[in-house]
Amino acid sequence: MTGDDRDAGSGLAERRGLDEAVVYQPAEDSGLLAEAALEEAHGRVLEVGTGSGWVAQQIAEERGLDTVGSDLNPHAARQARERGVEGVVADLLSPYRADAFDTVCFNPPYLPTDPDNEWGDWMEHALSGGESGRELIEPFLDDVGRVLAPGGVVLLLVSSLTGYDEVLALVEDAGFAAEPVVEESFPFETLTVLALRRA
Repeated sequence: MTGDDRDAGSGLAERRGLDEAVVYQPAEDSGLLAEAALEEAHGRVLEVGTGSGWVAQQIAEERGLDTVGSDLNPHAARQARERGVEGVVADLLSPYRADAFDTVCFNPPYLPTDPDNEWGDWMEHALSGGESGRELIEPFLDDVGRVLAPGGVVLLLVSSLTGYDEVLALVEDAGFAAEPVVEESFPFETLTVLALRRA
C-alpha cells in the first residue's frame, strides 16, 4: 500500500472527524438562534448557513416543521443530512424560488476579518464576515424578501461586533421591520436574534 493509498483510506475512515473539523459546530450563537426559532418559526423553514444542521434539527424535531438546512460547505450539508435534515449545498438563497419559505433563519459569518489575515478554508467561510463583519448579511437581506412567503418571518442573528445599528439600517433598507426576540451578552460581544417582518 502506498502512502497515497493509506492517506485515502484513513480519509474515508476519518470522514466524520474531518467534517467536524471543517463544519461550524453548535455554540452560544446556535443556541440563541434555536431558542428564537422554536418561538417564532412556522410553516416551511430554511436555515441558511446551517453548519452542522443542529439548529435545523431542533426546529424539525421540537416543532415538527418541514425544515431545510443549506450551506456553501458540502461537508456541512452532509452533516445536516446525517442529523435527519434535508441538507442542500447552496450559496445563500440563490437556488430557491420565490415565496418558498415561511421562516428563514440565518446565523451569518460575522467576525470582522482583515483581508491580510484570512485563512482560506471552510472555517473562514463559517466565521469571517469580511472587513465589516457584514459581507454576507448585505446580500442576504437584499434577496431574502424574494424567497419569503407572505406573512413570513426572518430570524437573523446579529453580533455587536458587526455593528448593530449598521445592520438595523440594512434591515430597514431591505423593507423590513426588526424586533429583538432573544439577546445575550458575553464578555466580548452581545448577540441578538432579530425577527424581521415586512414593514
